[in-house]
Amino acid sequence: MASFVLVPGAGGMSWYWHRAVPLIRGAGHEPIAVDLPGDDNRAGLATYADIVHRAIAERSDVILVAQSLAGFTAPLVSARASVRMIVFVNAMIPKPGETAGAWWGATAAVEAREQGAARRGYAPKFDVETYFLHDVPQDVLRDGPKQPREEAETVFGEPCRFERWPDIPIHVLAGKNDRFFPIEFQRRVARERLGRKVDEISGGHLVALSNPEGLTERLVAYERG
Repeated sequence: MASFVLVPGAGGMSWYWHRAVPLIRGAGHEPIAVDLPGDDNRAGLATYADIVHRAIAERSDVILVAQSLAGFTAPLVSARASVRMIVFVNAMIPKPGETAGAWWGATAAVEAREQGAARRGYAPKFDVETYFLHDVPQDVLRDGPKQPREEAETVFGEPCRFERWPDIPIHVLAGKNDRFFPIEFQRRVARERLGRKVDEISGGHLVALSNPEGLTERLVAYERG
């Protein structure tokens, strides 16, 4: 039995994983959905890594799953904990010493998002409905928190202090319908920063809410090797 440590993106709400948690458990594994203080101005990457590290505790068969902004937490955790594998899900992939704030310009993420909008025919200006919720079922949103947790600016200014990626399997999983980080953009970033190809599944940026079955199936397949 593996422990899937599920780290959310901006806002840090463990609720993001609530549809995948029972599916991972049903597949015979332990899901650990981490909650992060995304709206706390005193909390940065080091704090996030501490929280994830405590959630891992003494576990040794750990698969670290990092969604979006959590890509910046993943290398800090893997340097301290016994992590068997990292899975990025529609994630920001950092370089050593980079800040999450600088990542946008370094990767040309905004330009890629606008180009994706032009190609596919939706509004280039960001709004939550168009870029995050377009494929999330309405009943899921109705049952969710009334107010999403906002991400404080602190985390975007703290350098991601790691020297190199660990010598463990690293997978990059992307939603084919992600409008925030278009699939072409994710392919390029994964190639340039990790020398890896992207595995694709149906779903947008919040794929754990829109396609938890497809996500879980792929996570379990990674665990099986």
